[in-house]
Amino acid sequence: MIDALFPHGIAWYLAGGLMIGAGVALLFVTTGLIGGMSTVFSAVWSFVSGAAHFRQARYVDSRAWRLVLAAGLVLGAALWVAATGRTIDTTSVPTFDLALGGFIAGFGARLANGCTSGHGICGLASRQASSLAAVAMFMATAFVTANLVAALR
Repeated sequence: MIDALFPHGIAWYLAGGLMIGAGVALLFVTTGLIGGMSTVFSAVWSFVSGAAHFRQARYVDSRAWRLVLAAGLVLGAALWVAATGRTIDTTSVPTFDLALGGFIAGFGARLANGCTSGHGICGLASRQASSLAAVAMFMATAFVTANLVAALR
């Protein structure tokens, strides 16, 4: 069962989790800011959208460091591939399904006022009750959706 959950061995997943935890802890300790990716998305939209939602000070004022965070995620993946010589796994999920899933996840993140990285990593670490409720809802929805999609196929 462990091999099914961790197909590349548990060490890679443990190292990745420790690095993510250290990164968001460093961000919080040094700046007091929460490193959630849904806010990165909104901050990027603040560059191009005139909509009032994206023009809020919390997005416009924080977009520089949030872009650095996003670039660091991409650069980190590129460095991992370069350092290990391993390729990044791909999926056989159809593009439409990925796009629909991304839209639904994005909508849910906005509805929850945060995403799994903001609530699940940062919010739970700082013992926020609202983050616990959000993560419980994220997980319950994911379990139901995954089983529903599997049953329909």
